[in-house]
Amino acid sequence: MSTTDAPAEPVADSPSSNGTVDKQLKREIDRRRTFAIISHPDAGKTTLTEKLLLKGGAIHEAGEIKARKADRFAMSDWMTMEKERGISVTSSVMQFPYQGYELNLLDTPGHRDFSEDTYRVLTAADSVIMVLDNAAGVEQQTKKLMEVCRMRDMPVITFINKMDRHGLPPLELLDNIEEELDLETVPLSWPIGMGDRFRGTYNLYRDELHLFSHADMEGEHERLPIDDLDDPQLDEVLRGQADDLRFDVELVREAGNELDLDAYRDGQQTPVFFGSALSNFGVGDMLDTFVEIAPPPQPRPTVTRTVSPYEEAFTGVAFKIQANMDPKHHDRMAFVRVCSGRFEKGMEVIHHRTGQTLRLNNATTFMAQDREGVDTAYPGDIIGIMSHGRIKIGDSFSEKEPLHFTGVPSFAPEHFRKVRLDDPFRAKHLKKGLQQLSEEGAIQAFRPLRGNDFILGAVGELQFDVTLDRLEDEYNVDAHLTGAPYACCRWVSGPAQDLEDFEAESMDNLFRDADGDLAYMAVSDYRLERTVDEWPRLSFASTKQHTAEAESS
Repeated sequence: MSTTDAPAEPVADSPSSNGTVDKQLKREIDRRRTFAIISHPDAGKTTLTEKLLLKGGAIHEAGEIKARKADRFAMSDWMTMEKERGISVTSSVMQFPYQGYELNLLDTPGHRDFSEDTYRVLTAADSVIMVLDNAAGVEQQTKKLMEVCRMRDMPVITFINKMDRHGLPPLELLDNIEEELDLETVPLSWPIGMGDRFRGTYNLYRDELHLFSHADMEGEHERLPIDDLDDPQLDEVLRGQADDLRFDVELVREAGNELDLDAYRDGQQTPVFFGSALSNFGVGDMLDTFVEIAPPPQPRPTVTRTVSPYEEAFTGVAFKIQANMDPKHHDRMAFVRVCSGRFEKGMEVIHHRTGQTLRLNNATTFMAQDREGVDTAYPGDIIGIMSHGRIKIGDSFSEKEPLHFTGVPSFAPEHFRKVRLDDPFRAKHLKKGLQQLSEEGAIQAFRPLRGNDFILGAVGELQFDVTLDRLEDEYNVDAHLTGAPYACCRWVSGPAQDLEDFEAESMDNLFRDADGDLAYMAVSDYRLERTVDEWPRLSFASTKQHTAEAESS
């Protein structure tokens, strides 16, 4: 198996105005890794996240969700509903150091009913760690998240979890990944047994034997360097399982694929590691390789050109809005990915949608809900800016050049409900709450062209429960939801006269979203297909790009 010991090389540098690249800026960019973790529910994503934070020294104790009696919850879960249910329903950001690298972890919800916030956060990452349950392989949620990763050909490393429990044979799991996700697999570690017979893994990348101990569930597990598989240490340590390991490794090396860093970074090949996140086994093994081969911050497309992270001028894009992270202050925080240059406290930037100049005196970095002020940030870092209702998803910021970043989408909802107030005197509060939740991407609120009742749209049904819970908890609004007779939604655009004719004919099925964009809702897929055929000059889009063009004066 061919491997590369040197850290990943960045993409071609973009020189500054004097033809050189700022060495300190380049050094900071090259040591950053901005990534997300994706999984199906219960595959172990939250546990793996905690172990990564432990490895980086960001936390000192894994706040296992099930330990409710001790009032300990996952570090990345902060919403009241998340703590009560023991699930992750929002995306959070965690920054921590590891072996000289600076890691920005974008933690996405793993619950089966998630929001499009899950999708959108992936657009701010440069690579992905995919967690699979060894008993289930690739599940539906993972397939949906991988569709978003495919939009940008994101590099994916796979961690097959729960090897200390019985599951599918390793070769079957590799076949499952290749068939379901059309990803070439390259195992960089190989399990020795599973369940009660799980003895550890053999690191094919570094020729090391990693021994698993059921007694040592949290500490560092023993590593033994092996010159070759005929090393007698294997027989002393593994006894009867040594020959099984030799056979498996020989088969994998002869019949399997070799690691191709270009194919990995192009999203065509996935390195695979086996382990147990709960037992903290295999996590460091995977993380050591991840920081070595994962790409540093990558170029970002705008309407006019592609921005290199190595450019000296600061640019950034807002990919997430979160209201009420601090319920005492009813704040609204914009999550901004630094795309190029260097952020410095107090600098002035142009908010290009509004044309206003902002002085960024109070930007923050994150550790889930916890925040602290930041003086300097680099491409790949995520900073928080208080939005006060002015910043929207997709808004772009730069020092001078008017740039509008692309690739921050909204996705057409798949589930629909009509919202009704229990107290009609709270109508203004409802409107404000839905507007803010819509701007976050937590829910999509549509007002009909004819009538007054809001229609809520969501990618996952859990978001309806989240919306009601947050309306009550954060906006003091009691509401309930009833069924809505819609099956699908599309954003409509086209020539002005055609739109005018379409509105006149289809008024009962037309709505405006929180941005004022026209949306058509159909009662069935068949009805949508008929409508698309009947109006060939109109565009019916399932996604909407947030390019945040400048507002008209």
